[in-house]
Amino acid sequence: MIANSCNRLHGAKSGKGRNDVKNFNTSTLQDVARVAGVSTATVSRALSHPNMVSESTRRRVSKAVEVSGYRVNRAARNLRTQRAHSVLVLLPDLGNPFFSAILEGISLNLSRKGYSMLIASTKQVHDSGERLVDYLDDARADGMIILDGGLVAEVIASLKSAPQSKRILFACEWIEEDEFPSVRSENRRGTKAAVRYLHDIGHRKIGHVTGPEGNVLMHARKSAFIEEIGALQLEQHPEWIIPGDFSLAAGCLAAQTWIALENRPTAVFCASDQLAMGFISELSRRNFKVPDDVSIMGFDDIDLAEQFIPPLTSMRQDRLLLGETAAAMLLERLESPEGAGSEHAAVIPVSLIIRGSTAAPR
Repeated sequence: MIANSCNRLHGAKSGKGRNDVKNFNTSTLQDVARVAGVSTATVSRALSHPNMVSESTRRRVSKAVEVSGYRVNRAARNLRTQRAHSVLVLLPDLGNPFFSAILEGISLNLSRKGYSMLIASTKQVHDSGERLVDYLDDARADGMIILDGGLVAEVIASLKSAPQSKRILFACEWIEEDEFPSVRSENRRGTKAAVRYLHDIGHRKIGHVTGPEGNVLMHARKSAFIEEIGALQLEQHPEWIIPGDFSLAAGCLAAQTWIALENRPTAVFCASDQLAMGFISELSRRNFKVPDDVSIMGFDDIDLAEQFIPPLTSMRQDRLLLGETAAAMLLERLESPEGAGSEHAAVIPVSLIIRGSTAAPR
């Protein structure tokens, strides 16, 4: 019994008894066609343009690919289709943990459609003297997802005038008054919800640490903060709005500014979690306690927020969904003959996550 089983296994490995299956390393398109019972042209269409064949044919070809062990030759496919089957994702800061979940979402949706993801820094590209559009001109990428709304006017103009402009999408950040499609979180609603939450737990003196000057997120969140403070008829003082730049270091500096104030806010809403964490770290170093001496909250809900001491209250962005949505919108444009998509701007809801860094004023 054991010998017979071993013989059957040996025969399967060597290909004996299965003339429709070849070694996993040598299977060809013809092998897939023979197993599926269709022509090689049909197999090619099913793999390259699945929407051009019936559902039953797609299933047969998919099963035949699995059985035969066929692997698509990406280089040959790219040469044949004049596509790189990759998407370039551009970040303003490769070291910022905020982007990790967005990248995961983008990668998940791209891989489902057979695309790979390239990652680069907008600063790195700028410093090299290379134009962003060169990535599309040289067929290194079929499309581009940009997570940096701070690009200079010259770069934006070159992207707008490029023949491939319909294959460019902005995510998280965006370009004001421009035609590029975008995916973003509910920044204004999230900021107003943060201010109202602090008000509802008893705070009447609320400050704000902003993002970098000129940034679209900074403008959206700062303007919404000022509007909600006014709507609630709370105290407003220019010195309670402290400039920052989304970084830990800026948070530390903002805390020093808060400490130096004679009339201090009892709660501070920071435009990012990293700002809030830097703020809390500096307060701790100066022997202030959060939330006893001041309540601090952030925006983003990055992974570290829950583990921070104290755990950080934050407005959660669904960064995974944001990335998945960005990839889906771009893929729709890449696969459309006109390069058009059904949606121009997608807005992802945010939610309030309450933790230990906020409490009623004492």
